[in-house]
Amino acid sequence: MASLGVNPSRTPQGPGPGAASSGFSSPAPVAGPREAEEEEVEEEEELAEIHLCVLWNSGYMGIAYYDTSDSTIHFMPDAPDHESLKLLQRASQEHRQPKRPEIVFLPSVDFGLEISKQRLLSGNYSFIPDSMTATEKILFLSSIIPFDCLLTVRALGGLLKFLGRRRIGVELEDYNVSVPILGFKKFMLTHLVNIDQDTYSVLQIFKSESHPSAYKVASGLKEGLSLFGILNRCRCKWGEKLLRLWFTRPTHDLGELNSRLDVIQFFLLPQNLDMAQMLHRLLGHIKNVPLILKRMKLSHTKVSDWQVLYKTVYGALGLRDACRSLPQSIQLFRDIAQEFSDDLHHIASLIGKVVDFEGSLAENRFTVLPNIDPEIDEKKRRLMGLPSFLTEVARKELENLDSRIPSCSVIYIPLIGFLLSIPRLPFMVEASDFEINGLDFMFLSEEKLHYRSARTKELDALLGDLHCEIRDQEMLLMYQLQCQVLARAAVLTQVLDLASRLDVLLALASAARDYGYSRPRYSPQVLGVRIQNGRHPLMELCARTFVPNSTECGGDKGRVKVITGPNSSGKSIYLKQVGLITFMALVGSFVPAEEAEIGAVDAIFTRIHSCESISLGLSTFMIDLNQVAKAVNNATAQSLVLIDEFGKGTNTVDGLALLAAVLRHWLARGPTCPHIFVATNFLSLVQLQLLPQGPLVQYLTMETCEDGNDLVFFYQICEGVAKASHASHTAAQAGLPDKLVARGKEVSDLIRSGKPIKPLKDLLKKNQMENCQTLVDKFMKLDLEDPNLDLNIFMSQEVLPAATSIL
Repeated sequence: MASLGVNPSRTPQGPGPGAASSGFSSPAPVAGPREAEEEEVEEEEELAEIHLCVLWNSGYMGIAYYDTSDSTIHFMPDAPDHESLKLLQRASQEHRQPKRPEIVFLPSVDFGLEISKQRLLSGNYSFIPDSMTATEKILFLSSIIPFDCLLTVRALGGLLKFLGRRRIGVELEDYNVSVPILGFKKFMLTHLVNIDQDTYSVLQIFKSESHPSAYKVASGLKEGLSLFGILNRCRCKWGEKLLRLWFTRPTHDLGELNSRLDVIQFFLLPQNLDMAQMLHRLLGHIKNVPLILKRMKLSHTKVSDWQVLYKTVYGALGLRDACRSLPQSIQLFRDIAQEFSDDLHHIASLIGKVVDFEGSLAENRFTVLPNIDPEIDEKKRRLMGLPSFLTEVARKELENLDSRIPSCSVIYIPLIGFLLSIPRLPFMVEASDFEINGLDFMFLSEEKLHYRSARTKELDALLGDLHCEIRDQEMLLMYQLQCQVLARAAVLTQVLDLASRLDVLLALASAARDYGYSRPRYSPQVLGVRIQNGRHPLMELCARTFVPNSTECGGDKGRVKVITGPNSSGKSIYLKQVGLITFMALVGSFVPAEEAEIGAVDAIFTRIHSCESISLGLSTFMIDLNQVAKAVNNATAQSLVLIDEFGKGTNTVDGLALLAAVLRHWLARGPTCPHIFVATNFLSLVQLQLLPQGPLVQYLTMETCEDGNDLVFFYQICEGVAKASHASHTAAQAGLPDKLVARGKEVSDLIRSGKPIKPLKDLLKKNQMENCQTLVDKFMKLDLEDPNLDLNIFMSQEVLPAATSIL
């Protein structure tokens, strides 16, 4: 957590001009004020302070800060970020700071999840009416604060604790006066597009499934049918990780997006296919360099690490040479050609000249090649010549031993030295029997007696512990080699970053080639999106034929599209198609459309599917309302909002009223209305003219044709309004009995015409006959001669109750 003094005129979308991070294993806040340079203004303004809380854990970050200039708490939902905290660095780079912020560590208990939730829910907020009950307050805050983002919740809780402890802004007030909090606002870092977890789920951008392997049922997950799954053709693990990072950080930075598209377009040219395949093979050699460098710093390097690093460096050199032959006008090729410096060749040359890979694998330790160190070579030569030399020494020792001893040998044991080994004879029973004149008994092992003799002691003094000395000297060389590699670690990190980027763009180019995607255009001056013959990237792979549809919103085509049509006519697919094409363009991918022009989009909100969970403690309709509330509270004129069948979770009148109220709220904003696509079966929305007429609203429908009793779907969007939902046709397709479908259609027509609904005479007569037969059967089973039989009981319990259904 960091506390910073900043200029009040800073960019409101950012988390502040600077940020500091506490220890990751024990999250703690950091606080401290500083002053920024004042701008020249007519009136002196009070400098604002920013108190920033940052939590990082397992690759994800949550940020929250309190701005004293407007007494508002701003928060960023959990976002993925590496250990290098590049996301936080980008936040600090937006506003340069003259000096570092003050850092104060607080205990991790202040950031507990449950206590943080309690602080948020029990806080005294001036923007919440006093008339609200505790339950209503919880529901209200849940529509503003993402309680499913655990790091953000903990960051907010820690921030509230810090504010209360420091009493920011109320230092001189009575203790019962709390720090003023006038609101909670969500922010996204500059150029990032706001997309929540519900949108990722309903658009099937990610979809995790249990692994089918029996060995991975407990812990293994695999990617299901999702956008990430069909586009992920990365060759190395870090490329896949970067692609996932791009998906979780869509951007509207045109320079970044166009640089990605330039590379994809280059590899889509037919003459560059061979080059793409060669680069794809080379990327397979790029391995987990950060892990190797970490082991080197800890001196835990394995033999396999040197092999992997050697292949990685040579793979990087191959990438460099290939990119030097490619057009240097493309930024990525130029970066690889320049950043992959001669340090890589130096590292590869050192490893290749020093490390003996075959010997290392055989001995399972680091060994060096010959002619690297003369002293090591001499000791290895001695070690190699020891067997024949020790045989001669053993022959001489045998001459001096008792004649009853048939044989002996001289052995070398690391850390112990040279020993004379004699087989145990039958008369050697007690320990005293092991004593031999002129020899020092050492130990018994595997029926072999081991001694030190004068000659073995001389060998120890002359040759020493060769094996350990060789190992120590080779370890020293390995340490020196590690220092040489670590001194050039920067270029290895750059290799990983640029190679991962190249891997992702090659994967996107391969998918674009196979699926027939085209390059989108970005036009900040265009309000909305324009798509010519767009396709759903997942549905087109599952359906035999797919009908493309065009989209144009904004300008004179209206910002609010109200889409009606029969059930199963393709309304939901059309909404998701618009969202997915827009999303793909915002991550720098080619899109499934003939043409696509994407305007400035800062967020994508959806209300398409209810992500139900018992743990949430919310009804399905409340979940729907929360999703719509997020859009209502956060959507701007540049946001894309997709709503499907909102209002169906309650009765028809209330649901229709809520839908109309939400749309009218947005329409009242005029030119600042978001770009909205609404699919609904509430035909009364149009028939009762609940929406104001004007250029902002356009009515669309899915084209169909009735062929006798059959309904033919064309899955083509066109202007107009559906006349009926044709629910009976969908019910028949679902397999409901024909009589049931016909009766349902009849009741629907009666309700629509305002006529009374009467039960079917045939069905009523049939039920009466069945009830009569049941009553007669019960009467025939009675034993009238039984003296204990009471007919009055039979009449009161069987006949009279059945009379209402018979008469």
